[in-house]
Amino acid sequence: MLPNTGRLAGCTVFITGASRGIGKAIALKAAKDGANIVIAAKTTHPHPKLPGTIYTAAEEIEAVGGKALPCIVDVRDEQQISDAVEKAVEKFGGIDILVNNASAISLTNTLETPTKRMDLMMSVNTRGTYLASKACIPYLKKSKVAHILNLSPPLNLNPIWFKQHCAYTIAKYGMSMCVLGMAEEFKGEIAVNALWPKTAIHTAAMDMLGGSGIESQCRKVDIIADAAYAIFKKPKSFTGNFVIDENILKEEGIKNFDAYAIKPGHTLLPDFFLDEYPEPITKKMESTGAVPEFKEEKPQPQPKPHLGAVEETFRIVKDSLSDDVVKATQGIYLFELSGEDGGTWFLDLKSKGGNVGYGEPSNRADVVMSMSTDDFVKMFSGKLKPTMAFMSGKLKIKGNMALAMKLEKLVSQMNARL
Repeated sequence: MLPNTGRLAGCTVFITGASRGIGKAIALKAAKDGANIVIAAKTTHPHPKLPGTIYTAAEEIEAVGGKALPCIVDVRDEQQISDAVEKAVEKFGGIDILVNNASAISLTNTLETPTKRMDLMMSVNTRGTYLASKACIPYLKKSKVAHILNLSPPLNLNPIWFKQHCAYTIAKYGMSMCVLGMAEEFKGEIAVNALWPKTAIHTAAMDMLGGSGIESQCRKVDIIADAAYAIFKKPKSFTGNFVIDENILKEEGIKNFDAYAIKPGHTLLPDFFLDEYPEPITKKMESTGAVPEFKEEKPQPQPKPHLGAVEETFRIVKDSLSDDVVKATQGIYLFELSGEDGGTWFLDLKSKGGNVGYGEPSNRADVVMSMSTDDFVKMFSGKLKPTMAFMSGKLKIKGNMALAMKLEKLVSQMNARL
């Protein structure tokens, strides 16, 4: 863990989406130095599945030595942003750091993304970041610290990161383009950078997306808080950077990252937009004429599953079913498998006791997954993670994404038997 130095004592940090998760973690890290924290978020009453409000966050901030100003802010509302900035300046005398953390996500393809959902992502991610920055910049220009930090990814134009969730990628990259533009526009006056995790980060939102058990593949929010703190210590000349949390902490002398893991030693889930798995991504880039820098020797071809491998896999899956698994999942999966031994199969984890079979389920499927038989067998035998299959384009998903992500835990439970 990165120790506090007291460097942010008396600094005013304006953080969007700071009532929980990553935003709150960054707030608490700065508060331990004695910083003033403006909690610009919209949660005023507890959410049934997402704990924390702007008021509970304020109590936690003050408990560790910071000063807090909770402000009701929906970043889609320019007036609410302006009002919060005015209150911050009136109470604390200025703004030294802005953290654009508020974000909306929907990992759906073009035809599965409703217009309202697309509008939400564009309004919160890109537009919200732009408006919050615009409102704070006049005060940041007067600060000796002067940092804007956007929680957004490097601008990786590999098509693999667009094909499965085009709208979300555009919205997040809009935040990153604000970094690119504003860093150049305000060079010498304000440091403008982006921060992105190398691995999945465990938050209440991640639990909702990935379901129970996903936390074992995640790191704690502390790693992002420490990385943000490391950036805030940098001079204004450190600008226009797309920082990965682990990389900057290594520069700070951190060598053992087990302290950040929810379950030390457990395999971590890589985050989106980082080409951490060269083999499938190299193939994709080469198909579009690109030559990736990480090109490695071609791996040996994997043998195709023998005839009946899919049927055998489903037999073992059926033997693994229980009322507890059904109760924890509550979903019906339809698999459209191409290639040898393919066809349509279902996994019913909603009916009592659960069921599997060839063909259509008796009730409508909640999730439809399309992939090759080779990859299906690899996935259920632990050689291919469902998340990586999806991110690399080997798995296409329609329907309930939260249920789709629950399959990761189910598969890991069955690996030992396959």
